[in-house]
Amino acid sequence: MASESMPSAWTRSSKSGIRLAPSRREYSLWVWRWTNAIRLAEDIGAPAHCQKRGPAGYFRRMRPARAIASLLALGLMMAFFHRVTAGSPLEARATLSFGFLLLTAYLGGALARRARLPRLTGYLLIGFAVGPAWLGLIRREEVDALQFIADAAVALIALAAGSELALDALRQGRVALSRLTIGAIVFPFTVVTLVMLSVTPWLPVTRHQPFHDAVVVALVLGTVAAAASPVLTLAMTSELDARGPLARALLAITVGQDLVVLVLFAVVLGVGRALASAGGLNGAVAGAALLHLGGSAAAGALLGYALGRYCVLAGRDTTLLLVATAFGTAAVARLAGLDTLIMALAAGFYIRNFAPLATEQLRTELQREGGGAGGAGGAGGAGSPVYVVFFALTGAGMRVGALAELWPWMLLLVGLRVVSLRYGTLWAARHPSVGPPLARYGWLGLVSQAGVALSLAQLSRKAFPEWGVSLESLIVAMIGVHEVVGPICFRTALVRAGEATEETSDAEAAVRDRAVVTSRGGL
Repeated sequence: MASESMPSAWTRSSKSGIRLAPSRREYSLWVWRWTNAIRLAEDIGAPAHCQKRGPAGYFRRMRPARAIASLLALGLMMAFFHRVTAGSPLEARATLSFGFLLLTAYLGGALARRARLPRLTGYLLIGFAVGPAWLGLIRREEVDALQFIADAAVALIALAAGSELALDALRQGRVALSRLTIGAIVFPFTVVTLVMLSVTPWLPVTRHQPFHDAVVVALVLGTVAAAASPVLTLAMTSELDARGPLARALLAITVGQDLVVLVLFAVVLGVGRALASAGGLNGAVAGAALLHLGGSAAAGALLGYALGRYCVLAGRDTTLLLVATAFGTAAVARLAGLDTLIMALAAGFYIRNFAPLATEQLRTELQREGGGAGGAGGAGGAGSPVYVVFFALTGAGMRVGALAELWPWMLLLVGLRVVSLRYGTLWAARHPSVGPPLARYGWLGLVSQAGVALSLAQLSRKAFPEWGVSLESLIVAMIGVHEVVGPICFRTALVRAGEATEETSDAEAAVRDRAVVTSRGGL
């Protein structure tokens, strides 16, 4: 019976035409395909009456249930290990938590994609769910111990982001990019500052503070509202394999925003020294912010020069070089008090524009590792371990303890920022150099926040010794909302602009699969 049903292409014949029995390998392959044909909805080549193929999409509909079951199983296992390893060394517990976080984040990203959400959102939400803020399967000290790995992932992503910024392209679109950057900074800064200033008698941070101190707080909140996230921007362009003008422009705008905002923050603190009451503001933080920016940019340029020279002189072991660069950048930034993101951005920018021989070699490797735009189609993209590590650890590190009191103000800040970004891009679109996609959807790609905004939150706590902790909690809560909502808005912008290549490919593949099954007589 089995030999009669076996496809003729899988049988052997002698030179005289005598039919031979299948080999062990051929028979095993045939049995495997026969037994799996029902879940694959696949035509194995046997007669139609011998096949019982399932309907198209049956197994795909079962995948979410399997992923959820896997998440529950992993959660139960981690809860058990959480109790067993309570007295173990921190390094051992952090390693266990890291492996658990990677596995659950991959499953969460797959579920998010099934729900037509960005995988990055799945990584963030899973990290938040299993982290100390909710289920507590990963302890706070374990997340802090893994922060160095997250910094290394940021360095690799930012290096790729900097390598996407070509001076020639920036010069060609300087008018449009300048107007959009100005609109994305001035409008949120002005709107948030004025509204926060008008509600200072009720804002918990400034309720019991003098009016002059409230003015400084409003200026700081407006400055943070003007920050963006090149890391999230590059991650989304990689996930959707977006290479169009909208994606490139948004990456350049977000980098420009963060650089300008760091300078603006130092200026605001300098002005605040004259306004704040005695002891209310630590003026040294303003100078530290400028040194922070300048030192990080200079160190990044030196790093880019060193990478360029290595590629020219040696030109091998590029993968190992990138890994060493990521961890080395994170270590230097931590020891010298510099910003990992700015260092890596400056290094990538230097390589792209001043080390042409090293540019293609490093960019190709970065895209293969999932860091560069267009990496989604290969082994990289948003499914790369680099993105999984960073966003899962970012989600696990979210702090929501202050939301019980500050959530209305957090929502107010988020709403003000989103609306002002919309009107800022509309103002920029009055110039003919700003294309229709940027005018209509550009503001959606600027919602995300991370990186520099979190650095500003930490600097704000140091700048205001008396009530900086409450101010930092409010800023971090606002950033957390933007981290979750921002990728969804960005995906919407790229899909509407027609630059989401991966989304189009998935839809075409689904239609093609249904057409093939139907043509072969399946259900």
